[in-house]
Amino acid sequence: MLRALLRSLVLGLLLATGAARTPASGQETAATPLPGGVAFDLKALSVVPEVFPAKELEVEGVETFFYAGPKLQGKPTRIFAYRGVPKPKAGEATGKVPGIVLIHGGGGTAFDRWVKLWNGRGYAAIAMDLCGCVPIGSYGKWERHEHGGPPGWDASFGQLDSPVEDQWTYHAVSAVALGHTLLRAHPDVDSERIGMTGISWGGYMTSVVSGVDSRFRFAVPVYGCGFLGDNSAWLGRLEMIGPEKSALWLKQWDPSHYLPKAKMPFLWVNGTNDFAYPMDSWQKSYRLPEADRTLCLRIRMPHGHGAAGENPEEIHAFANQILTGGAPLARIAKQGRTETELWCEFEAAQPIAKAELCFTSDSGAWKDRKWEAAAATLDAAGKRASAAIPAAATVAYLNLFDDRNCVVSTEHIELKPPAPVKQD
Repeated sequence: MLRALLRSLVLGLLLATGAARTPASGQETAATPLPGGVAFDLKALSVVPEVFPAKELEVEGVETFFYAGPKLQGKPTRIFAYRGVPKPKAGEATGKVPGIVLIHGGGGTAFDRWVKLWNGRGYAAIAMDLCGCVPIGSYGKWERHEHGGPPGWDASFGQLDSPVEDQWTYHAVSAVALGHTLLRAHPDVDSERIGMTGISWGGYMTSVVSGVDSRFRFAVPVYGCGFLGDNSAWLGRLEMIGPEKSALWLKQWDPSHYLPKAKMPFLWVNGTNDFAYPMDSWQKSYRLPEADRTLCLRIRMPHGHGAAGENPEEIHAFANQILTGGAPLARIAKQGRTETELWCEFEAAQPIAKAELCFTSDSGAWKDRKWEAAAATLDAAGKRASAAIPAAATVAYLNLFDDRNCVVSTEHIELKPPAPVKQD
């Protein structure tokens, strides 16, 4: 009931405000018009912001600083960041390196280890705090600084009475775009070879930024997606603030309004049982951008920073594919089903080592479903994989594993449950 009411209210608000579209020429205006009175000025966000020292927060191996952010209630703000650029190894040719912007999730902050991870791969990287904090304290309890912007994540649901420019998502999107500008400005970074990835709320933010900052070469949302009012971990929170404010938050800040404007290639990474961003909302989200997409959906992928969300090799391979000419991930060329079989055709530069059918026979909440994997038939020469659909399966998809153990997934298909057997 709440979801239907929210969709109706969002549609009405969009019609009432006459939400603007990108000009037919495909050229972005200086201030990109979006729903709900939101407008981001990419031209202004492309100007290198003022930088301030953060000597008390220095760590070995990366730069540590604050940079100027948007005003909050008329007062200047500053954003804390780590930036690192790899040094050429002995015998390596010098030259400009590719880069990546790293967007933390709920409870997180700027992580120097994440920057160093990508520096070790030959990438420049920047990680910024999006909630007015510095990395002093513990996970979810970071210390706020005197020039911080608005608190983030769930706090954004309580900021709707403030001007759009004083709300968290506006500040966070601006912080990412300005951080991107700072990375582009480094003399050793190739400004035309920069992508972004974000985890959980950072994946949500990646999805929003993709429709604002067209300078990025690729986007990798991990877990995060849109359609939070249809199905997500925040349905209860949206219900608490009432239908009118829920509709306003979704109209202003749900990624479903930003993703249709995105033009860069996407790698979407998620797990079958993610508690926050379930597979139905995830699928509706990845279908929105008019851009190339690759899916990586692993059974029961853990949710979090650290190895779970930062280290999937698919992200590294995808970045290399787009920015350094590395061997690409497999591409699903076509997929389909018969009454009894699920199949796909694929293209692969790296050998495909195996194919699996992933399926569940459960219904109900996505996070609670039991998933199973079964070997699929792989025709490597014919570039085709197929598997018989179990009779009781309610949802199924195929996973292809290359010789790097990188996974590429087909879209999941919801199956009709078997008809009940009539009893005599």
